[in-house]
Amino acid sequence: MKKILVIVLIALASVSCTKRSWEQIGNSVVVSVAQPGANGASAVRITPVDEEIIRVSASANGTFDKSESLIAIPLDTQVEFEVSETNEMVVVATAKTKVEVTKETGLVRFFDQDGNEILAGQENGTIIEPMEVDGVKAFTLQQIFNSPDDEALYGLGQHQADEMNYKGKNEELFQYNTKVSVPFVMSTKNYGILWDNYSFSRFGDPRPYGQMDQFTQYGTDGKEGGLTATYIDDSRKGHVFVERQEPTIDYENLETINNFPEGFSFDHAQITWEGEIESKESGLFNFLLYYAGYTKMYVDGQLVVDKWRTSWNPSVGKFQVDMKAGQRYHVKLDWIPDGGVSYIGLKALSPVDPQEQKNISFFSEMGDQIDYYFMKGNSMDDVISRYRELTGKAQVMPKWAMGFWQSRERYKTQDELEGALKEFRKRHIPIDNIVMDWSYWKVDQWGSHDFDPARFTDPEAMIKTVHDNNAHIMISVWPKFYPNTEHYKEFDKNGWIYQQAIKDSLLDWIYPGHLGSFYDAYSAGARQLFWKQIDEKLYSKGIDAWWLDATEPDIQSNASVAYRKKLMNPTALGSSTQYFNAFALMNAKGIYEGQRARNPVDRVFILTRSGFAGMQRYGTTTWSGDIGTCWEDMKAQIPAGINFSMSGLPYWTMDVGGFSVQKKFENAKEGSEEMAEWRELNTRWYQFGAFVPLFRVHGQYPYREIYNLAPENDPAYKSMLYYDKLRYRLMPYIYSLTGAVYHHDYTMMRGLAMDFASDKRVLNIDDQYLFGPSLMVCPVYNYQERQRDVYFPNNGGWYNLYNGKYVAGGQKQNVDAPYERMPLFVREGSIVPVGPEIEYASEKPDAPIDLYVYAGKDASFELYEDENTNYNYEKGAFSTIQFNYSEADKKITIQARKGEFPGMVTNRIFRVIVVSPDSPVGMLDESAVSHEIQYSGDEVSVQL
Repeated sequence: MKKILVIVLIALASVSCTKRSWEQIGNSVVVSVAQPGANGASAVRITPVDEEIIRVSASANGTFDKSESLIAIPLDTQVEFEVSETNEMVVVATAKTKVEVTKETGLVRFFDQDGNEILAGQENGTIIEPMEVDGVKAFTLQQIFNSPDDEALYGLGQHQADEMNYKGKNEELFQYNTKVSVPFVMSTKNYGILWDNYSFSRFGDPRPYGQMDQFTQYGTDGKEGGLTATYIDDSRKGHVFVERQEPTIDYENLETINNFPEGFSFDHAQITWEGEIESKESGLFNFLLYYAGYTKMYVDGQLVVDKWRTSWNPSVGKFQVDMKAGQRYHVKLDWIPDGGVSYIGLKALSPVDPQEQKNISFFSEMGDQIDYYFMKGNSMDDVISRYRELTGKAQVMPKWAMGFWQSRERYKTQDELEGALKEFRKRHIPIDNIVMDWSYWKVDQWGSHDFDPARFTDPEAMIKTVHDNNAHIMISVWPKFYPNTEHYKEFDKNGWIYQQAIKDSLLDWIYPGHLGSFYDAYSAGARQLFWKQIDEKLYSKGIDAWWLDATEPDIQSNASVAYRKKLMNPTALGSSTQYFNAFALMNAKGIYEGQRARNPVDRVFILTRSGFAGMQRYGTTTWSGDIGTCWEDMKAQIPAGINFSMSGLPYWTMDVGGFSVQKKFENAKEGSEEMAEWRELNTRWYQFGAFVPLFRVHGQYPYREIYNLAPENDPAYKSMLYYDKLRYRLMPYIYSLTGAVYHHDYTMMRGLAMDFASDKRVLNIDDQYLFGPSLMVCPVYNYQERQRDVYFPNNGGWYNLYNGKYVAGGQKQNVDAPYERMPLFVREGSIVPVGPEIEYASEKPDAPIDLYVYAGKDASFELYEDENTNYNYEKGAFSTIQFNYSEADKKITIQARKGEFPGMVTNRIFRVIVVSPDSPVGMLDESAVSHEIQYSGDEVSVQL
């Protein structure tokens, strides 16, 4: 432990006041604010956590909450810092960071060790207002920071509005199926802000979106009072059920859909809202469209939104309109609900000052005080490293988890699951993991964790069959329980079940409807019981991994936020309003800690539908929820996954192919246009999915196995198989990235700004990213697209992965994207290790490794190896081999191996293949000339 050293430097000649305005309390400096303002802080606390991590707390009443953060972990080190004071400010300085607090107002500014300002709060930008909920007095909180025009901002978790750079954007931070909110933002100025609050929050504009009645509205007949809403209840006959004026379009949840016309049938419906809107003020309006079904939005004849989502799982679209006061704008919203009661809504935010919109603002609905962490570094990777120092290391995932995952909704019997895996092995399709989705229990026994014996006659034998076929099994475990189960009764007798759903007699969607509720994951005792139950029922049978579904928590889908709070209130820690967003974090904590205590050897693997800051320390991967089988949802996953990764959480995945299926695909016939599109959509999604941290296929019917998607001679089948095999050939590269995640706090799925921040043209690119240091991934996300534009970042050139052709950096090109191939490029100055063709991750551990050297610049790569499945790497049981290529000498050096572990392959063959502009070579080209190197662990250099 570092010894704390506080050096107080007070320039007495410059201090006019006799009473010191600050005091040291432990390892914190508390500054009293002379003029806090009507809603400001009366005291600001500065706590250096590390030399480049500073915790800032602001209190309205001068007292500070002493409870431990759910996000940040207690650190056993204390940093040396100095405190000084002038007439205007108190300065707290570590060796690398200086923080100034203005004594008059409490304004906080951050500087580097050379005195360069990095980030500053806005004057009067600390806003703390009293509030009360559930009899608990607390505060609404907001902190605003100035943001320069030339920075870009990333993070905030995973959202579905297809946004990349959050500079000047607004985002509501709450948990929802397909939406994962992480209150962290990272700047291209190489700093990050972690907002330590668990309540409903907003980034950007703190105001809620307002209803459309904020505008003067005119119907299609010119009458003022609302848009013309035309309800056609039978689109086949064009029958108008009712036409009326509606000043609001607010059918977003189970409460507001009661305002639809009584007796209206949605089975073959089409609804249109049309007319003109007029604003009383000029400026840029931000619109939020909440939609399910087929939805198109037009403004002055221009299509601004064209989306689809299944009727039971809405999403959001965003668009902006620059409006002039008193001018009318024609709007039209066309909506086809797509069967069954569905959801739609349209809201807007009125303009704010453009400079104000560019600033960084965090707002939270409830908290005891403002709490945030400022962290900085010399790169965005440094910032992520500080984040993980503060919130916990991300583990090395088991090697098998980096292989292919096959899932569907759902394998209904033991024979179906075993049969699917055996078919993969029969066809020699690489696979490591198969998934048991929900409802393996008896229909009225949700939460029992018991297999239905009528469909799963011998679960232990099923799991053994999976293991005997060199694969692993993950099983779906919900925090949900029916009252007739023994597990529910165990929770209930301790007060660990949320009661509102029981009191309101809420029935779920399982025919004919069953009563149930969720356990309170905020209770330590409840978490321990949850683990005990799944340990006894599932882990003891040999289950390898956990799929934690509905962890928002989704106690009732499509409930309003207000009712969702009631359904999980109170938590063991306090009001659900205050602890609304952290359920998934606490749920994963219980599983991780339980399994590691039960079995400290095998690595934990958790897949969870929701997430929060700090989730990475619990062995989690988050997936993007029940997205739709449509091109726009595929496209939205690209920035969603990148921003999630840039939120400090390195492991992310999605339902390759989309979960919820459009009826045109569900009913597609062989030879039809719908079948052609279905296969192309899955092909393009497989190509993309092979290059995210976890390669996982899942969805509703049609079945998603490669052989069910297309026949063996179909180009779709061939392409999907190619990318599955390519993923496995790249296993030495990919598994080395997982090693870097733990040992170097690395980020696998990288926004281009992480590596090319000085190239301003990359800052808003939302459809390309780096997978590791070398591979630039350019997914194709439009039907029948056979070319796409690719920007090649500056600072070096790029090689086409398939043919080795060289492209200079700093330019945009329209590149070929044939059906069977997604554009992939390798960065000049790269070394990419490629293994043999294998069918599961641990096969052929001693096979030769090809080292593809992409020449033109010096290159390096660190090959990481360990025991693949256990935690011995935490104790130093791993090895690394550093490869270095010198462009000047045309020489590769394989350095001496560092480290060792039981079972390590000591003697290896490396085959070096050089790719250069004059010698283009495609990856996996068997005719490529290689230089074979026998390696026994000592340094060796070879002239190429």
